[in-house]
Amino acid sequence: MDHQNMSAEAELVVARRDTASEIGLTSEDSFPEVFATSRMIALMEVAAARAMRPLLAAGQQSVGVGIDVKHCAATPVGSRVRAVARWTRDEGRLVHFSVQAFDEAGLIGEGAHTRAIVDTARLLSGAGKRRGTPTISTSSN
Repeated sequence: MDHQNMSAEAELVVARRDTASEIGLTSEDSFPEVFATSRMIALMEVAAARAMRPLLAAGQQSVGVGIDVKHCAATPVGSRVRAVARWTRDEGRLVHFSVQAFDEAGLIGEGAHTRAIVDTARLLSGAGKRRGTPTISTSSN
């Protein structure tokens, strides 16, 4: 596959629900009220998934399988954030992207993201099989 010009964007205005302060699981978890790294990554994934739309057949979706990013600047609530994903290479069923995120003041994050094309029904079936009792692996040393 040759997708040298494949790229897409996604953007949002940072709401309180997009902040690190919202990701705590207990009252002891304390994070600042700035754009969360997890939300930046999600926005980068959306941009890459949008870029892959032309590659998908009926019944297929793309899923994230790898991410390596750094979050280098804090963004306050109310700011517009934009993520850009640009194709870098294919590797079998995997599609690799460079990803960047920006707010009005400039770059806030960058890195690499990998996605795979999957059959949606097969993926959901496999996920359903993971419900139940987890198995514990034991080994003797």
